Amino acid sequence: MLHSIRKFSKTFFAKILLVIVIIPFVFWGMGGVFNSGNTNSLAKINSINISTQDFIDHINQSNINQDIIREKLNDNILEELLAELISKKLLDLEIQSLNLFVSEKTLAEKIRKNINFLDENKKFSRVKYEKFLLSNNFTAPGFEKRLKINELQKSLFTYIGGGIKPPFFIASETYKNETKKIAIEYISLEEIYKSVDSYTIKEISDFISDNENDLKKDYLDFSYAKITPDNLIGSNEYNNEFFNKIDEIENKISNNVEFNELINEYKLVKNSKKNFIPIDNKKSIENKIYKLRKNNSLVIIDQDEYYLLFKIEKVDSSLPKMDDVQFVEDVKQILFQKNKYDYNKNLLEKIQNKSFNDYEFRKIVNKDETKIQSLTFTSIKDNDTFDINSVKIIYALPINSYALIADDKNMVYIAKIIKEDFINISKTDKMLDLYKDQSRTDIKNKLYSSYDNFLNSKYKIKINEKTLERVKNYFK
Repeated sequence: MLHSIRKFSKTFFAKILLVIVIIPFVFWGMGGVFNSGNTNSLAKINSINISTQDFIDHINQSNINQDIIREKLNDNILEELLAELISKKLLDLEIQSLNLFVSEKTLAEKIRKNINFLDENKKFSRVKYEKFLLSNNFTAPGFEKRLKINELQKSLFTYIGGGIKPPFFIASETYKNETKKIAIEYISLEEIYKSVDSYTIKEISDFISDNENDLKKDYLDFSYAKITPDNLIGSNEYNNEFFNKIDEIENKISNNVEFNELINEYKLVKNSKKNFIPIDNKKSIENKIYKLRKNNSLVIIDQDEYYLLFKIEKVDSSLPKMDDVQFVEDVKQILFQKNKYDYNKNLLEKIQNKSFNDYEFRKIVNKDETKIQSLTFTSIKDNDTFDINSVKIIYALPINSYALIADDKNMVYIAKIIKEDFINISKTDKMLDLYKDQSRTDIKNKLYSSYDNFLNSKYKIKINEKTLERVKNYFK
């Protein structure tokens, strides 16, 4: 569960740097998700304690709605938030260790030069500054404290990666590697995969027999009513009267009033479905209810333009019959995707094991050379045929390498790198500065990665999983 936290050092620098460099004046004031918190130890960095109260404060400052946190509990949202807090604590510890500081004069100068606080004459405006504080529910000391933390973190990153001046040969190598021309041969695997319609009845039947439990579908009986101002209060306006009626309905649901009673009392139009199962992915009311089928109580939900009142009366989980055309088509699609996955996996394993060669490459097309196409990339940014990530993979591999790549339509291909041609750059070329900047960024990233490893060995992080579980219970 805490795998992402234990490997925090692989990502936290990038996250914190984004906040420092790009969003220097974003401050949060969500309000109290919790009014108080347990001060038990949630995590420790060496001997430094992170309490549940520290974590609760961090959550309250994250500007994430409590409902979203509740919905994303199983997606490890709290673990990610804890990783962010640990990252910030680590930065604080490093700042203290290096004795970095920011003077009051520097802070004052930063505020005076902030474009958000300048008037039409580019002069610092006390009025604008005060308005900023008021609109963000901030006090001057609170704002200045956060600004100071921000500047200290910038100083830390400057300490790690500042003053880098890449020499000409590094910029030149970067230029050569990104502007080289790469010739490839490639085969579309979409023409090689077994087609969807080629699966026999026996293959389909055997697959169903082997995967009967996984292929069962839920057939629903349910009733629902669409509630609008027009059919609830006889008006086209979403006014107080309408929302008061909605509150009434919600209160009656909590008091176990039945669906039909509500329908009759508020004169709503009842719609019913028997043995319903979606036949498409359209955003219909019925499909929406089907997605919520795990909730078998009486429910009313806000759908922006209307409210939906529904009750699932019966869920029958069973295996569709072979005469169900849609079911058979679904099974064929599953078989096709499984075959495609297995085929690609087998190719990747051969490539990784270095057992894939030119003979294997050409065997794919059964000696039909017309299915082997050629292409020359003009640079690492040449994504006219294949998606940019695939192009980057090609540019990272040596001659006679093989790779699975894709286009923007997610069609898969296997490619062989045939040759590459380099272009040199002169010291007077106007493009040189661009590649110097890129080389500087690459070097910084390597330094940050090394510093991550250093921090990982310097600080021992221990998570109290039981305490984290208790925090999760706040949101359940």
